Amino acid sequence: MNLVIDIGNTVAKLAVFDGDKVVEVLRGSNHSLDWLSMLCNKYPIERGIIASVITLSNTIRRQLAGVPFEIIELNHLTPIPIRNLYKTPETLGMDRLAAVVGANYLSPGRNLLVVDAGTALTYEFIDAEGNYWGGNISPGIYTRFKTLNACCDKLPLIERKGETPEFGFDTETAIRAGVIRGIEFEIIGYITLLQKKYPDLLVFLTGGDKFSFDTNLKSIIFADRFLVLKGLNRILNYNVK
Repeated sequence: MNLVIDIGNTVAKLAVFDGDKVVEVLRGSNHSLDWLSMLCNKYPIERGIIASVITLSNTIRRQLAGVPFEIIELNHLTPIPIRNLYKTPETLGMDRLAAVVGANYLSPGRNLLVVDAGTALTYEFIDAEGNYWGGNISPGIYTRFKTLNACCDKLPLIERKGETPEFGFDTETAIRAGVIRGIEFEIIGYITLLQKKYPDLLVFLTGGDKFSFDTNLKSIIFADRFLVLKGLNRILNYNVK
C-alpha cells in the first residue's frame, strides 16, 4: 500500500492506494497533516510520496520524519515516466506535473489536455508520445471573485452558488455569470484550439470546481477529482520499480 500526499494552496489531501485503487482520501490543513498517524495505524503502508506547492511547515516535516517508511518528496529531479520538456522544470508546480502523469497513465498513447480547476486554473498538454510540452496558468473561480472585490471599490465579494444567467440582471449575477461563464468559455477555447491540431484530443478535468459544457464537448471530457493523486501514485510506483 502507498501513501500519497498532495499539499495545495488551500488544503492538503492524503490518500491511501492499494495498487492503483484509491482506498481512502482525507482532506485537511495544508500546515499540519492531522490525519497522517491515523492512516499509518489503519493501513499497512509500505512507502509514500509528497508533493507541495507551498513551503512545507516545520510541523509537517516533523510529522513526516515520524513515519516508519520512506517518503519521496517530489521535485524536478525525481524520475518520472514521461518526458518533461518544460524549460524551467525547477519552477514547475509538482501538482501540475502529477496531473499530467496521471492523465498519461490513464490514457496512454493519446493527445491530452489536462485542466485543473482550483485556486489557480491550469492547462497542461501532453502528446501521444508522452512528451509534456508545458501549459498555462490563470486565476481560478474564487481567486477571480476575490480579485474583483479587492481591486474594484464598489464590487462585492460574492459566492459561487446562485443564478448564472446569460447576462446578469444585477451586480451579483453579473459578477457570478461573468466569472463562471468566462472560465467555461476559456476552457472551451483551449479545447477548440487544440482540436484543430489534434482531432483525437481527450480532456481531463480535475480540481474542486465543476463546470457545464455543451453537448459536443462532453464526450471528450473526463472528470477525475483524484487525477493528481493518481499521478503521484504512478510516480511513486515508477521509482520503486
